[in-house]
Amino acid sequence: MASTILEQMSTLAQARRFVPCIRVGTEALVTTGPSFREVRMPVIELCFDYAGGERDAEGERQARYLLESFGAVELACLDDYSAGPESKADYVVRVDEDVHGLCSFSAYALPQLRALGWRVEVAADYPFQVIEAEAPWYARVEPESGDWFNLELGIDLGGVRVNLLPALLELVERLPRAGRIDSVIPGGARCFALPVGDNRYLPVPPERLRILVGVLRELYDPEARKTVAFSAAQAAGLAALDAGFRRGGLRWEGATGVRERGEALARPPAQAPPPAGLRASLRPYQQEGLAWLQHLRAHDAGGVLADDMGLGKTLQAIAHLVAEKEGGRLDRPALVVAPTSLVGNWRRELQRFAPQLRVLVLYGPKRRQLMLGLPHHDVVVTTYSVLVRDEALLAKRPFSFLILDEAQAVKNPRSLAHKAALALNARHRLALSGTPVENSLCELWSIFEVLTPGLLGDADWFRHRFVNPIEREGNQERLSSLRAQVAPFILRRTKEEVARDLPPKTELVRPVELRGAQRDLYESLRVAVHAEVRQAIRRKGLAASAITILDALMKLRQVCCDPRLLPGETAQEVRESAKHDLFMELLGQQLERGRRVLVFSQFASMLALLGQSLRKTGVRYSELTGATTDRQRAVDTFEERRAEVFLISLKAGGTGLNLTSADTVVHYDPWWNPAAQAQATDRAHRIGQTRPVFVYQLIAAGTVEERMLTLQRRKQQLADGLLGRGQASLPLSPGEVEHLFAPIADDA
Repeated sequence: MASTILEQMSTLAQARRFVPCIRVGTEALVTTGPSFREVRMPVIELCFDYAGGERDAEGERQARYLLESFGAVELACLDDYSAGPESKADYVVRVDEDVHGLCSFSAYALPQLRALGWRVEVAADYPFQVIEAEAPWYARVEPESGDWFNLELGIDLGGVRVNLLPALLELVERLPRAGRIDSVIPGGARCFALPVGDNRYLPVPPERLRILVGVLRELYDPEARKTVAFSAAQAAGLAALDAGFRRGGLRWEGATGVRERGEALARPPAQAPPPAGLRASLRPYQQEGLAWLQHLRAHDAGGVLADDMGLGKTLQAIAHLVAEKEGGRLDRPALVVAPTSLVGNWRRELQRFAPQLRVLVLYGPKRRQLMLGLPHHDVVVTTYSVLVRDEALLAKRPFSFLILDEAQAVKNPRSLAHKAALALNARHRLALSGTPVENSLCELWSIFEVLTPGLLGDADWFRHRFVNPIEREGNQERLSSLRAQVAPFILRRTKEEVARDLPPKTELVRPVELRGAQRDLYESLRVAVHAEVRQAIRRKGLAASAITILDALMKLRQVCCDPRLLPGETAQEVRESAKHDLFMELLGQQLERGRRVLVFSQFASMLALLGQSLRKTGVRYSELTGATTDRQRAVDTFEERRAEVFLISLKAGGTGLNLTSADTVVHYDPWWNPAAQAQATDRAHRIGQTRPVFVYQLIAAGTVEERMLTLQRRKQQLADGLLGRGQASLPLSPGEVEHLFAPIADDA
């Protein structure tokens, strides 16, 4: 509306016979009503300077209308205040007395009135004066200690520097830990006033202020220090400050190299052709992965290669090591730490794709002697268990690279593996994991603490700033902030995005109804364990009752799989197993079609029962559990087609296997973590597979198993939200606990 009035007044200004004059100052007004008191308020005196001639009533009305459109309120219209007899005030600048609104009037209304020919005078003692000209901003970066830096942010007023950081940090401190920035910077505000001393303020557009506060919020920890300090790894976030200014509007000073490094890190990597010595043809997305790894190394940053299972993370890492060798940078050995089950795979892949690299497998009783030859090798492959046992020895050795395969092994910051990995002396660090977030964002913090200490703050800061608001409240602003913060350090591609030549994967849920004695056993056990869970929650609270809840749920899941899994005479007397019967029927159908089947279960004892049934029916099978002594023999038996079925425990064989001869996957029992099941499925649905893959999930309808599917989807949403494909999920609530222990649904 104001812009329309301005256009009209601009036209009328040329024809009017007077000059509008205003004087802006402060004056003591008297409050009306029973509580008499004086209040000093900002007021306006309005008059019209006629150079002779008749008054222009319509012109004056238009002038008043314009002044009021900027927020001025006629004093005669106020019921709460009145002016003294000597007062010349006609208007109150703003009724709300908000400093930002008052400065907005000074910053936006007065210049426009002057441009329309108004005569404007501002009293020298007016406390809401603003800097009307655009003052140049500066950002100064100063080294603090080691890899840490301090930031100062301010303006230059005619050669006098004003540090605005205290005022900006006051805004940051006013934000709730997970509150929205709009709670202190309203979206409808015209400007925000920052004090610069001597009753003067700097008007800052809300869009700019949101950017400044957003960046500072991620770098400022008021409980740790009263300055803005950041590590070199966090410098990528500084580039966002420039977005609030016109090009070149923010002048950088001091140790600007760290900011330039951060900017370069946030930019897309340059192309990196495959090294000449790599004996493999990289797919386009794998070449991009190699370029990204080289980009991280060039900027001295650690990262997580988080591609889906089966997309060749190992090959990309090997290509990276070959490129480093050919570039003369592999002057120290690279250390690869992997689960025991993957050591053989790393050795074979290195021999196949990079035979020129000298490889040492550090494992077994003679590893202490082998360690003496460590400096004479390019790549050292070891296990997490060896890393823990030999932490003191390995921590003394310098490595060019540390590569953590299946890096979720260090997701617990209190684990020995995490502490041992943190103690290693490695120039560059890389994590390989298709599931960097399985259950909580705390796992991501733990992995990055090994890769780039300080990038995500300390554990308590990260929990309060990100974990609680995202996981408990579904705060999407905090999720977006975290996603932006880790984006330069995570590369994630899904099979749907990059491996379009993979055959289709069909996922099917096959429910089965519990009947007769098995259903009765489930219901009687459910009533008993539900009572135990309720009692534990009343006594200790929900969080402290996790073990009781999980134990109760496991017993119910065992009944759903096969009552014989439960100890006790009552359970052993129940010979009915609806799911076992469904499995044998489904397996027979698949084998008749010539399909080769992987069967996963969390319970090794369930696999033993299935093995008994397969032997009775004459079906050849191989088996892999934690008790298997020769893993490779079990794999070879299946891959060499001396078995049609491969029984695998989820823990022992959910990762690290390439079983593309299989085209059918059966999850006998659902697991809490959808990522773990997806990894297991990807043993068959991965690069090298040429046939369509069918995935069956068997569940007992209406029971805890069916309800677990909903929780699986919520956990998947947490990972997808961080990696840019969705919104964050919420954790298990008391109502959901009750839902899990509800009776079997009537329509089951």
